[in-house]
Amino acid sequence: MAVRIVRLGTQRQRGEGTRIGTVRRPPRGVPKSEFATQDWYDVWFPNLAPSLDTMKQAQAAQTPAQWTAFVRKYKAEMAAPDASHAIELLARLSHHSDFSVGCYCEDESHCHRSILSELLVARGARLA
Repeated sequence: MAVRIVRLGTQRQRGEGTRIGTVRRPPRGVPKSEFATQDWYDVWFPNLAPSLDTMKQAQAAQTPAQWTAFVRKYKAEMAAPDASHAIELLARLSHHSDFSVGCYCEDESHCHRSILSELLVARGARLA
């Protein structure tokens, strides 16, 4: 049992389980009824996505200092009670279920899902 960190919209891997979209917005131009069949996500969970302002900050980050500022701001958002509880829940579920969390970004190292992965591991999540 484990959680996988994935890019939404990519072909699912064997044993991936339920795919959770930790994104601010659903995929554009895709009917809601086709989110799962087109490998976007099974469940939309924007609670773990960066706020709109923070997401824009990440997209504009061009220097290591700007990226670091984004990371700090996103981690502060994830320390809020609702997000923190959700991270704790997913970390614990990773010991009993297979599921995945993800975002659309092509480069995981320049995406909030890389930080979310760190936060999950810090809470004891089992990564695939």
